[in-house]
Amino acid sequence: MSVAFVLNGAAVAAPIEAGSPLLAALRGPLGLSGPRYGCGAEQCGACLVLVDGAPAYACTMQAGAVAGRAVTTVEGLGTPEAPHPLQQAFLDFQSGQCGFCLSGILLRAAVLLRDNPNPTAHDVRVALDPHLCRCGSHNRIIRAVLAAADRMATA
Repeated sequence: MSVAFVLNGAAVAAPIEAGSPLLAALRGPLGLSGPRYGCGAEQCGACLVLVDGAPAYACTMQAGAVAGRAVTTVEGLGTPEAPHPLQQAFLDFQSGQCGFCLSGILLRAAVLLRDNPNPTAHDVRVALDPHLCRCGSHNRIIRAVLAAADRMATA
């Protein structure tokens, strides 16, 4: 069986059972490394993707649930040649140490900036609260999101 959907702007058909976790399709046959398995219980945010623009946990969402829908992973935000302003700000502010959590954080931050182009530090903290970062990079992450918002406002 396979599940057909749009992944980062391209049509794909993942050879996976519809009841399997979306994360298994993304990391397995589709070969992505951005979304990660952290807790398997929607508690850490490492697996976060966007489904039709809304945050979704790929560790618990069944692959069949995205049939015919659009899925965006961190790989779909930008490219190495043209990174998304958030990706560039995270690099500029050295906002990650191990980086395990960053793909989900970047996607959640992208939704925040889409919905609120001028967030406060409090807004960023509230939006990113569901994400666990064990490295303690929280202050740099918040500064990077606010810097990206500024860059995006002047672009």
